[in-house]
Amino acid sequence: MTHRQHPLGTGFTAASTVDDVLAGVDLTGRNAVVTGGHSGLGLVATQALARAGASVVVASRDPERASAAVAGIERVEVGRLDLMDPASIDGFVERYLGSGRPLHVLINNAGYPAPARIERDARGYEAQLATNHLGHAQLTLGLHPALRAAGGARVVTTTSGAQRMSDILWDDPNFTAGGYDPGLAYAQSKTANVLFTVELDRRWADEGIRAYAPHPGIVPATSFNRSVGEAAQRAMRLIDDAGNPVIDPEHGKKTPEQGAATIVFAATSPLLADVGGVYLTNSDISPLDEDPRPVDLTGADADDVPADVVPHSIDPDSARRLWALTERLLAG
Repeated sequence: MTHRQHPLGTGFTAASTVDDVLAGVDLTGRNAVVTGGHSGLGLVATQALARAGASVVVASRDPERASAAVAGIERVEVGRLDLMDPASIDGFVERYLGSGRPLHVLINNAGYPAPARIERDARGYEAQLATNHLGHAQLTLGLHPALRAAGGARVVTTTSGAQRMSDILWDDPNFTAGGYDPGLAYAQSKTANVLFTVELDRRWADEGIRAYAPHPGIVPATSFNRSVGEAAQRAMRLIDDAGNPVIDPEHGKKTPEQGAATIVFAATSPLLADVGGVYLTNSDISPLDEDPRPVDLTGADADDVPADVVPHSIDPDSARRLWALTERLLAG
């Protein structure tokens, strides 16, 4: 399989921060949308983009909470968006397009913590697939005119090293036949993020719209990672005996500023000007791991979790197949 997963040698490392990757980057006059941009990695990204001069719309299903979180940050506004609600997505798109503003950066960052028992949206779609992939796909497709109008735009969809753990469950992506597993559902949704990126870039690159799927690493301090509970965090050695986050960027465990660096790198770096449709780690293009090994997150592997992209996550045939499946599910 031919692919673009060849590291550039950017000079950044696992310990690089958002300020490191934005050094010398001026975003004055640029418009960005960040889903979930009021908390965790999304908030760090929002703050960093605004410091560099961008105008940012934070998309949140809880506008009051989001407004409180971003209060005082210049050039940041909040828009209501519930990724589990197709009508809410359409409403956000209509409002943004109605503003007449081009969109230079779309960061699809919001995520749905894995529920222990299956949850579904009103259409019957499994919640993680509905939020992490389908909702963001609907948003991206709706904002296509604004991205095209920018004359050079980027779609950044935050993924995870969990893409290694599952291909798309083609026969039953919504677990309608039972057998729900929260980790499997999460992994599927993160693989979908990468495949969507691959196909979007193939379709839209000629319009000046490039796509990237950054893996931020594991960030113990975020509410998303805390949602698994203290026992699981200790088993994965993400917190110490006192409950403090373990920070070890060389082994994938990062501060929020380090984790958001790869997201912001994807959104802004001139080093990516000539390439798209790729999965990123540590503020560079990930190499392709063509012989991935099984991973035990609570065993000996917990201190050295592999995160490079694997073949099923960038397969171009799968990417086209997922795009078609996505269109069918959004239409239904």
